[in-house]
Amino acid sequence: MDLESKASNLQSELDNATPTSLSRRNQDPTTWLPRSPARHNLQSHRQPVTCIAFHPVFSSLASGSEDSTIKIWDWELGELERTLKGHTKGVLDVDFGGPRGGTLLASCSSDLTIKLWDPSDEYKNIRTLPGHDHSVSAVRFIPSGAAGAPMSGNLLASASRDKTIRIWDVTTGYCVKTIRGHADWVRDVASSFDGRWLLSVSNDQTARLWDTASGDQKVTLVSHEHVIECCTFAPPSAYSHLASLAGLKKPPSSSSSAEFCATGGRDKLIKIWDCRGTLIKTLVGHDNWIRALVFHPGGKYLLSCSDDKTIRCWDLSQECKCVKTVEDAHGHFVSCMRWAPNTIKDAPTINGDANSANTNGTTKAKEEDLIAGIRCVIATGSVDLHVRVFAS
Repeated sequence: MDLESKASNLQSELDNATPTSLSRRNQDPTTWLPRSPARHNLQSHRQPVTCIAFHPVFSSLASGSEDSTIKIWDWELGELERTLKGHTKGVLDVDFGGPRGGTLLASCSSDLTIKLWDPSDEYKNIRTLPGHDHSVSAVRFIPSGAAGAPMSGNLLASASRDKTIRIWDVTTGYCVKTIRGHADWVRDVASSFDGRWLLSVSNDQTARLWDTASGDQKVTLVSHEHVIECCTFAPPSAYSHLASLAGLKKPPSSSSSAEFCATGGRDKLIKIWDCRGTLIKTLVGHDNWIRALVFHPGGKYLLSCSDDKTIRCWDLSQECKCVKTVEDAHGHFVSCMRWAPNTIKDAPTINGDANSANTNGTTKAKEEDLIAGIRCVIATGSVDLHVRVFAS
């Protein structure tokens, strides 16, 4: 056993021996990483869990499964709240989002449909969106980027085995755009924080960056040698670390979206890119397919989960060294992982624009708000039928 791992084992024993009240109270949320054992192990699905999503405000967690149901859990209490039935085949993805003050849950399935559910009305299935010609593998709400309500927006992106990405208006149910370009099954889609850009990955072994408004393809990212399973944009909090990794003299502006992204695939590799198409770093360590990638909201780490049953934490400030591995995060393939959204502090906007007064004082206050708002909670789902919640 090498000294490093011995030291970290001893440190974790120390941490675990300290009363929770002492060891956790002063923990910096920007350096918090998940640890075993999970706080909750949620069991009810009858077939593999494929996807999970956190409600933006309440302590609700949605999980979807090959058993064709969606289950809504209270992640703080670790209890099942309800089961949503409606899809006729496996549920492949779920996401919360939608118009301001009217959060919706979107789900997609191998039954070719996308469904919208209303959490404020007992999760009633208020709309079904047909249109894709094959399994719909991913759904993601597109934030509007509007000042005061940046996370809201009435557009939803979906990725499908029919090789297309579609953009839907959830208020009308219409498909407003179909984006073509991938040569094979589109596995995942992600939106930039302001909704201007979409990133997609496919069985064609490419990742592509699209302009949401026009549907035009901006960049193709080529380097993976197998199906790419997952993708995500880096948050502005990670720009300083990624900029130095990329050899930039100074990081991009935090108001600029789609500067860096990460992809993970069946070649067992994670790749970090700048969004102009340059490969910055390849992270090697997982022994099986990469299933999900999440940037730590504090910006210092990238987390990945894999069919090798582990969660790995990569430190972007240390050349992306793997600084933590949660071994046996599940008893089988870890299929999905999400980080709980930050708690939202209603910051007063100046002249309706949150970015108009970026003097040093407000930037600093913004950073402190961001850190204060970080929730140290991660959820994962697995082929072992369980949803697990890792929390501080």
